[in-house]
This record gives sequence, C-alpha cells and structure tokens, in this order.
Amino acid sequence: MIPYFPQPRLHLFGPVSLHGFGTMVAIALVAAWWVTTARCRKKGLDPERMQDMFGWVVVTGFIVAHLYSVLAYYPREAMENPLMLLKMWENISSFGGIAGGMLGFWLYFRFKGSGVGFQERIRYLDVIAYTFPFGWLFGRLGCTLAHDHPGAITSFPLAISLKSEAARKYIRLVYEEAGRQAELLPELELSRLGFHDLGWYEFLFTALFLVPVFLLLDRKKRAPGFYIMAFPLLYIPARFLLDFLRVSDATYLGLTPGQYAAAAAFVVLLVLAWRGFPSKLFRGDI
Repeated sequence: MIPYFPQPRLHLFGPVSLHGFGTMVAIALVAAWWVTTARCRKKGLDPERMQDMFGWVVVTGFIVAHLYSVLAYYPREAMENPLMLLKMWENISSFGGIAGGMLGFWLYFRFKGSGVGFQERIRYLDVIAYTFPFGWLFGRLGCTLAHDHPGAITSFPLAISLKSEAARKYIRLVYEEAGRQAELLPELELSRLGFHDLGWYEFLFTALFLVPVFLLLDRKKRAPGFYIMAFPLLYIPARFLLDFLRVSDATYLGLTPGQYAAAAAFVVLLVLAWRGFPSKLFRGDI
C-alpha cells in the first residue's frame, strides 16, 4: 500500500502558510493557461481573447464549485452557519467547478464577446475541453497531497496505508464525522489495512489514461467540439463508480450529488452523440 503522509505545509510568516493543495492548484492553473494559449495559436484562434476568457472561467468556476459543494453536501451545516458560503477556500466540488466554468464561458460571451458567432465559440470551448485533463492532473495531485477525498477502509494494494498512527487518527476522524465510527475495526486490525483515496485514484486515472488518450487522439484532426464530448464521456463513468467508495458525503436514495450530476450529464451527452454532435453542428444540421 501507499504510505500515508500529512499534507506538506511550509510556514512563510505570521498566519500565512503554503500548502500542498494550494500549490498544486496554482500549478494546475498555470499549466491550463499555457496549454490553452498554445493551442489557440495552433488552431488559429485569438490567444489574447482566450487569456481574457480564462479569468472569467476560473473565477466563476471556483465560486460555483464552492457553493455547489456546500449546498449539496453540507446543507444542514450551511443552514446552521451561513458564513460557510463565504469561505471560498473550503469545500470545492469538481462537478460544481465544471458547471461554474461553463457559466463563466457563457457570461464572457454574453458581456464581452457578443459579436463572436456560435461556431467560433464552440472552437474556443473545445480548446478549453482539450486542456482540461492537463490542468486536472495537477489539481488531483493536490487532492492526493491533502487526502481530502477519503474513502472506505480496504485491503486494496493502491490504497493509503493505515500503518502509521497519524493515518489511523485521520481515518477515525473521517468516520466519526460521518457518524460511522461503529464500523471501525480495532487498532491492530486497522493498522493492517488502508483507505481508498479518491483524489489519488483520479490522479492515476488522469495521468495513465486521460492525458495519454488525449495526446493520442490529437494526432488526428478532429472536428471542433470533439473534445467537449470526449472529456466528460471518458471521465464521468470513472467518477460515478468512485463515488460509491465515499464515506462522509451526503447521499440521496443511495447516490451522492456528484453521481446524480454525472448521470444527468452523461445522458445529455449520449443524446447529443446520437444526434451527431459535433459534426452536424458544423454542417448546419442542428
């Protein structure tokens, strides 16, 4: 199993510290900005427009990611303490971030790029979609460093080991906060097991599957809109299955909010694929 380690933290001054998660998120944004800019040049799009748009997508993505996470996963806590809604640095949802990014994209063209045609907008969105796995890779590495998506106890070889006292203390806290402490094993048995780390699994999935597949797909010319479909169709099934391993997330009729969002998005994408998106879009058929 993978050894457990606390999130790396570098104290700078006073109350200011540099955390592993925040560092990886910053690197993810830089990587995404660099890839989108380079790809715009490659595709004959305006890189300056993309850089301007990028800010709208990122800011809106973070806001919606936080609000979705708090309202969907911690509704009771939010009602008791509405100030949770203002703590944008806490509780971030990946599906909320994707939805927020799409909202930021729409808002940008609504207020700053109204003169850009629909097909041209699809080309810009396709660039963002292609870029997503490259930024996602570092973002999920940040989740791995923070262990902020813990799952159930397991003997799976790629799980995070509970051999150390710090690891066992962490997982006990996770189970206690979820009201499931009665499910925990005695200390000795627990030390021989591990826990699923969903951020770690998604990092592996992105590094070993999504990024290589996108690089392979890009060796051939694709219709604009191709990667808008490709990323969610490849990512959603893995995310849906991983959510069954979660411990503390709220569930509704046995599924997490993320699973409902994933299922709805997947159905919509299948309908669009059946209708021939994106090729028909650029022939004017839809």
